[in-house]
Amino acid sequence: MQLKKISIKIILWLLVIIFLGAIAYGVFFLYKLNSFSNKINIYQKSESLFDTIASVAQIAKNNPAELKNTNDERINILLLGVAGKGKPGQNLTDTIMIANINLKTNQVALLSLPRDLHVTIPDSDWQTKINAIYQAGLKNIKNENEAIEPLLKTVKNITSLDIHYYAVLNFDGFQKIIDAIGGINIANERNIYDTRYPGPNYSYETFDLKKGFQHLTGDLALKYARERHDDPEGDFGRAKRQQQIIQATKNKIFSTSTLFDVFSLNKLFDALGENIKTNLTSRELEGFFELSKKLDTDNIINATVDAWNKDSLLKVSHIFYGETRAFILIPRVGNFSEIHDLAQNIFDLNKLKRRREEITKENALVALINKSGDNTIVAKIQKLLSENLVYKKVIIINDPATNLEDITNVYDSNSGTQPFTLDEIATRLPAKVFYTLPDEYKKITEKKSPDITLVIGKDLIEKYNMPEDSIEDLKKAQDDQDYLNMQNK
Repeated sequence: MQLKKISIKIILWLLVIIFLGAIAYGVFFLYKLNSFSNKINIYQKSESLFDTIASVAQIAKNNPAELKNTNDERINILLLGVAGKGKPGQNLTDTIMIANINLKTNQVALLSLPRDLHVTIPDSDWQTKINAIYQAGLKNIKNENEAIEPLLKTVKNITSLDIHYYAVLNFDGFQKIIDAIGGINIANERNIYDTRYPGPNYSYETFDLKKGFQHLTGDLALKYARERHDDPEGDFGRAKRQQQIIQATKNKIFSTSTLFDVFSLNKLFDALGENIKTNLTSRELEGFFELSKKLDTDNIINATVDAWNKDSLLKVSHIFYGETRAFILIPRVGNFSEIHDLAQNIFDLNKLKRRREEITKENALVALINKSGDNTIVAKIQKLLSENLVYKKVIIINDPATNLEDITNVYDSNSGTQPFTLDEIATRLPAKVFYTLPDEYKKITEKKSPDITLVIGKDLIEKYNMPEDSIEDLKKAQDDQDYLNMQNK
């Protein structure tokens, strides 16, 4: 009997200790959450610990903060990686990724944009590589809240997506986050041996990582995310590895071993609070935490906008700054329409495949008539349609008349019976659609009887007359720029 009483007392004391421990853990979590949210958000005023407790109480009542644009059943978050203060190109966004969350299906998708994508800033005539926009914003706009706005507008112009939230993380923060959670596990697809990885004090060092399962510390994870000299796909391979790291990090953070480890959480909050900037409020952070419990993060969809093969949406070109030639990436068609489609349909990429299959079934005969005044453009557009968009029947018809057209028009001779082909040509090039072919063009096309006739105007000259270079030219230019960054410390 006495032994039974002692056992009950021990159990009661254990329960008291567990209860007090839970309270201490809860207070610690609230304190760190309050400190963390006050540090990272550049918009909101600092809130008290009591405000944070009230916010968490709302979460406990299943009443999280309303996240932006949930009525559209999709949230888009721009993730930016920068070197950080004191490092070469400290605010160049060499990692640009959009995390897409489908609130209806709980799917997650990551879409990477390359740093060398050449863009025009909306509401301006300024053209530059996309990775320079944020740094220029910080230099030219004194208000830090507004410095990111030009980049947000540019990303929307490229992808057609509304960007609801953003986060900017520097190298130090990235490394500390990985270390705070005890490292991550990845499957390295090939041997990596890079003798020119940027080392300390503007030096080079060797990064050697074998193929297969690897456990990465913060230092190794950063090298794995940044390395591209020994990657046959260059920047595009790097973007894929960055997506891989995000997925592995997510898995580790939301594992039981991290969420219930006070020391790991403390390190994680400190690493994030010192090295990340975002427009998320503390209430929205808590809302995302609740949302994360529902998401299917084991099957993340990954997509990269690249220039690696004939199916790629970009191509390599160059421009001159004075006498300096700068290699850039531009859309292979005359606009960002293909990237729009990829971004909008990222949760159903088979839709794009099905549309391509329909175009193949239509098997339209497409005739090109050059009325632009530029003798080289028609061959470039024929190559685009035949090799990149895989149209099997594309012919060029010469027009003896010397008159030119200002605007490119596409004429359907089959009363809309080949809608997928017509729509793609009209959208991609772009061109204005008509269903009656003018007599002057009927006469010169009657022997060939094309299904669709494209009359190329002056408006496509600038879009398609950019020089086309190789991916090797781009990689060499990137290597040269990295070397200059190391020298011009």
